[in-house]
Amino acid sequence: MSRRLDRILRGPFRPAWLGALLIVGALLAVPVSPAVAQLLQGGGGDQVPVTVEADQGIEWIRDSKTYVARGNARATRADTQVTADTLTARYREKPDGTTEIFRLEADGNVVIATPRERAQGDRAVYELDKASVVLTGRNLQFNNGADVITARDSLEYWQEQRVAVARGDATAVRGTQRIAADTLIAYFVEQKSGTTELSRIDADGNVVITTPEEVARGREGVYTAAKGTATLTGDVRITRGRNQLNGERAVVNLNTGISRLLPAAKGGERVKGLFTPGTAPQ
Repeated sequence: MSRRLDRILRGPFRPAWLGALLIVGALLAVPVSPAVAQLLQGGGGDQVPVTVEADQGIEWIRDSKTYVARGNARATRADTQVTADTLTARYREKPDGTTEIFRLEADGNVVIATPRERAQGDRAVYELDKASVVLTGRNLQFNNGADVITARDSLEYWQEQRVAVARGDATAVRGTQRIAADTLIAYFVEQKSGTTELSRIDADGNVVITTPEEVARGREGVYTAAKGTATLTGDVRITRGRNQLNGERAVVNLNTGISRLLPAAKGGERVKGLFTPGTAPQ
């Protein structure tokens, strides 16, 4: 899985909330003392108000090169909002004498939200050089309205590739359909409206696809959202009621409920089915 991930992370996943983390970093790079601060932040003629609020104030720690907003910290720009118990920006000095933020950390009850997307966790770390954010802690979740992705260990978002990686008991749910695996890699495409839409999911390790009618298992799987189909490989088992199909490869249509079990290759092991009397296999 690590080699596969290395191959794909070379390319643009940019939900609005990810850009908000960069905006917060730019704002915190300005020394301010009030508990509420506002700055016109934007490029060229685009001057968009950005506000950071914190119950316990915003401080500049010069020796450690950090800016910290503490106590129910909230950063807002347009319709994007980042909330956490604490927001910390770490900066470095450039050769020309200016400074730049290279890392932004959100700790405690982290929620990154827009009207279209919402991500949550106990902690978020945004590496500006890599254009990536990693969420860790309890109740890790990403929700774009149509799809909900959860994980136990971490949720990663790679801005330039439009890729999300869920690790540890990872699940992706759409309506009554559910895909679970040790690791899920979700690919998104950007719509004209600016929203993101799920395109494909690569699943690795203990893959389980669940619909109201059946459960399909395999070692690896690829789900294509446009077709609503999932291709499973490796020790595939499809269970519907008391009936079971076994093989090395299967194509499951989550829209129609039709599953096809296929041999691994020409001359490979034949597919097998176990049908219990009194049941109706499809």
